[in-house]
Amino acid sequence: MVSHRFLIVTALFVTCLITANIMAVKLISLGPLVLPAAIVIFPLSYICGDILTEVYGYRQARRVIWLGFVCNLIAVIAFWVGGKLPALEAEKQASYQAILGYTPRILAASFVAYLIGEFANSFILAKMKIRTRGRWLWSRTIGSTIVGQGLDAAVFISLAFAGELPAGVLATTIVTHWGVKTGYEAVATPFTYAVVNFLKRKEGLDTYDYDTDFNPLLVTR
Repeated sequence: MVSHRFLIVTALFVTCLITANIMAVKLISLGPLVLPAAIVIFPLSYICGDILTEVYGYRQARRVIWLGFVCNLIAVIAFWVGGKLPALEAEKQASYQAILGYTPRILAASFVAYLIGEFANSFILAKMKIRTRGRWLWSRTIGSTIVGQGLDAAVFISLAFAGELPAGVLATTIVTHWGVKTGYEAVATPFTYAVVNFLKRKEGLDTYDYDTDFNPLLVTR
């Protein structure tokens, strides 16, 4: 039976993902860094992913990752349909399209990067948990994020902007996104520890994926 705590973490994961995709259209300046506004919430989806894998295991995390994908797809389709409907005021239509009118290239890059990054994050955390025998949670959360966020940033920015940005700018943007998101995860480590320990105690769970088939497509297993 699925617990209400699992449902809460799942809902937070999906909410962070969809919210981040909407916020990503706005760029912000933090000193010399130019980043999407989604930086304030997107890393939280990785923290939720870490919590799901650490407590409930890769199988459950895999289901949630695909659920997030489907929910995000539904949101994108709804935004697209809304954009096609006749607007009462032309200026409102322009504003709507500026915020929610994703280009096909950006969408494709976002979806591919999400799946690669999230599955890499969950896979590495699950494998590291076995190797470390459940010790050093910080090494798993940060280590898996270094790989997952790195792949996410590299895949998304390369697919979305290759040919439009100079190679040097492209590389700098990837490294900047990677570094900031990984740093976010590191700073949030005490929070992750607190939530993981609380859930393990309340759920009576501490899942190890010894016999798990890590094929990301096996959603029903």
